[in-house]
Amino acid sequence: MTFAFSAYGQRHPDESATAAQFQALLDDPDDPFLRDRLEGHFTASAWLVDCSGQRLLMTHHRKLGLWLQLGGHADGDRDLARVALREAEEESGLAGLWVEPAIFDLDRHWIPEHKGVPGHWHYDVRYVVRTGASEAFTVSEESHALAWRPIVEVARDAAYDASLRRMARKWLGRRSEA
Repeated sequence: MTFAFSAYGQRHPDESATAAQFQALLDDPDDPFLRDRLEGHFTASAWLVDCSGQRLLMTHHRKLGLWLQLGGHADGDRDLARVALREAEEESGLAGLWVEPAIFDLDRHWIPEHKGVPGHWHYDVRYVVRTGASEAFTVSEESHALAWRPIVEVARDAAYDASLRRMARKWLGRRSEA
């Protein structure tokens, strides 16, 4: 992971301070891959795009009540790309997904107190996950709903979370560079 955070900071110099925060958490002697580390812990998310690369599968998150990307806790797994893929499969019911190995985005965000769990920081490591042949999803118990959304609309719509809009702009910029 050390190299991955460093490489991310080099690809995105304007986010090097964020990459350094993630590196500092990784270097902490308390295991940051466990959710009971309430000073902050790693999570992983999937920027789950369709075959055309033009639509994003989003979840209307049950606990937070927001439209977000799929993802969840590492729960001891130190391979965050694998965590992102697992969460995408579990939360969407889609088979045949595959993950790009490079970190797509980093986001540190506050999670408010919920059902007796104190508020804490999530250090979310985000990966691009691609669909296979099928895009027919199944809504899991973690979501109110799932929906495919055009990434262009996500980038423009201020109603979406700022980190979603940032990722949409990154995605669109990446596609225009190809």
